[in-house]
Amino acid sequence: MQASQKPRLWDASDRFYSLPAKEHESSHWSPVTNLDHLSCSDEGSQGNCMLESSSGSAPYHVNGSSSTVRFSPDESPTSKRASVPDSCAQDHLNDLELKVRELETIMLGPSSDMAHSGDINFLVGSGQMSQEAETWNELMEIISRRDLKEILHACAKAVEDNDTSRFEWLVSELRPMVSVSGDPIQRLSAYMLEGLIARLACSGSSIYKALKCKEPAGAELLSYMHILYEICPYFKFGYVSANGAIAEAVKDENIIHIIDFQIGQGSQWITLIQALAARPGGPPCIRITGIDDSGSAYARGGGLEIVGQRLSRLAEACRVPFQFHACGIPASEVEIGHLPIRAGEVIAVNFPLMLHHIPDESVCPQNHRDRLIRMAKSLSPKVVTLVEQESNTNTAPFLSRFLETLNYYLAIFESIDVALSREQKERVNVEQHCLARDIVNLIACEGIERVERHELLGKWRLRFTMAGFSPYPLSSFVNATIRSLLLSYCDRYTLEEKDGALYLGWMNRPLVASCAWR
Repeated sequence: MQASQKPRLWDASDRFYSLPAKEHESSHWSPVTNLDHLSCSDEGSQGNCMLESSSGSAPYHVNGSSSTVRFSPDESPTSKRASVPDSCAQDHLNDLELKVRELETIMLGPSSDMAHSGDINFLVGSGQMSQEAETWNELMEIISRRDLKEILHACAKAVEDNDTSRFEWLVSELRPMVSVSGDPIQRLSAYMLEGLIARLACSGSSIYKALKCKEPAGAELLSYMHILYEICPYFKFGYVSANGAIAEAVKDENIIHIIDFQIGQGSQWITLIQALAARPGGPPCIRITGIDDSGSAYARGGGLEIVGQRLSRLAEACRVPFQFHACGIPASEVEIGHLPIRAGEVIAVNFPLMLHHIPDESVCPQNHRDRLIRMAKSLSPKVVTLVEQESNTNTAPFLSRFLETLNYYLAIFESIDVALSREQKERVNVEQHCLARDIVNLIACEGIERVERHELLGKWRLRFTMAGFSPYPLSSFVNATIRSLLLSYCDRYTLEEKDGALYLGWMNRPLVASCAWR
C-alpha cells in the first residue's frame, strides 16, 4: 500500500487539531487552556478570537470567574482556593464540610449566611440543605466513582447550563484523570474536554478559528493518514464497497467517466483501474474528474496535477486508456459547468465520506447538500456511491450531540487501541492530527463553523429519494469481498447488510455505512 493514500473517513481537510509543543510522552493531557488570554472581537467579516494553550503552570479561567485552577509543571492540579485539595476523589466525598464551604464561597460569596460546621448535619437531616449544596454533593459522588463518561456528561451539562463555577470545578477534578497516553476513554476525554473549554470560552463563529493549531508538515500528515488507513478497515471498506458497485454497474460499458467529489490522493481508483484492465474483451476508456479539498492539497504537497500524474502512470502501465480532469474547487461550490461531460460516456458519481461536510438547509438557505445530490441526478449517472459515518450529529441539540460524539469516537479509539500500543508516539499523532480536531469542532462550534455534520443512513436515504434516486443494492460479491478483508483485522469488527446497504461497525456499534443509487 502506497504512503500516498489518504483516508477520508475523518478527513480533516484543513481541520487538524494539534497539541501544544510539549512532548507527548507526558503522563497526562498536557495543554492547559488559559482563558485569561482569550479575546474576541467582531472586527471585519470574521471575528477575531485567540484561544491560547500552554503547558506548565498556566492558569485556567472561565468567563471571568474568580476561581482559578493552576496546573504545576508536573501536571498535578493546584488551586488558589484552599477548598480544592490535591487529595483523591474519595477524600472529597468524606470532607463534605469543606465542599460546602467551597460552595458557599463560589455560589453565595464570602458574606454568605449559610451555616457552617456544626449546622451542616442539621441542614442535611432536616432537608433544608440548599439545592446548590445538593447539586454539589451529587457532583462529588460522580467524581468519587471516577467514571469518565459520567464526569464528561456532567461537564457538558454545566456548559449547556452556562454554569462556569460548576464547570471549572469539574475540570479541576477531571484533568488528572485524562491522558493522551492512557486507555481509550482517557484519551478521548482529553480531546472532548478541550472542546468543552473552547465552547464555554467563546461562543460564536470564531471558536473554531481560535483553536491555535500547529499542523505537521504535509509529508508527516500524510504518513499519519496512511497509518490510520492501514490499522483500521474503515477506509478500505469505503473504497472496496464503492468500487465494487461502480465496477458492477459499468461492466459492459466502453467509456466511463467517474466524478469523484473528494479525490484526496486518488488512491481509491488504483484497484479499480487494475480490475478494469483485466476485464474480458479489453479495458474501457476511463476519465476521472477529481474535485479537491485544501487538506488533501496540503498533505500531498501540491495541486491535483500530482494525482493526475500518478493515476496516468498507473493506467499506462496497465494499458488502460485514461484521462484526468482536475477541478480544484471546494465541493460545495461545484456547479454543472465545472464538470466536463461528454456525449456517449457513462457517468459514475462518488461521494466518499464528504457530504457531511456540505452545509444543508439547517445551516444556509442554499442547502448545498441537497443541491449536489440533485445535480448528480441531473447527470443521469449509471451509479452514485455514498459512504458516510453512521452518526447523528447534524441537527441534534448540544447535549445529545456531545453524547453521540462520545459514544461514536470511543468505539473508534477502542479499535485503534487494539492495533497500536499506548506507548507508541505514532498513535498519539494519528489521533491528534486525524481525529481530535474534528471532535473539537463537533463540540465547540455551531452554525456554519461546525463543519462536522453527520447523518444516519436513514436521513441520507430520504435525501436521495427526494432527489429522484432509487437504491442500487450492493451485490453479494461486494459483501463477500469485504468479509474477506475483515479477516485481516480484529474479530470485534462487524459487518451487517440491511436493505441493500452495508454497515461496518465495532462491537456491534455501526460506524460507517455504504450504499449505491441510480
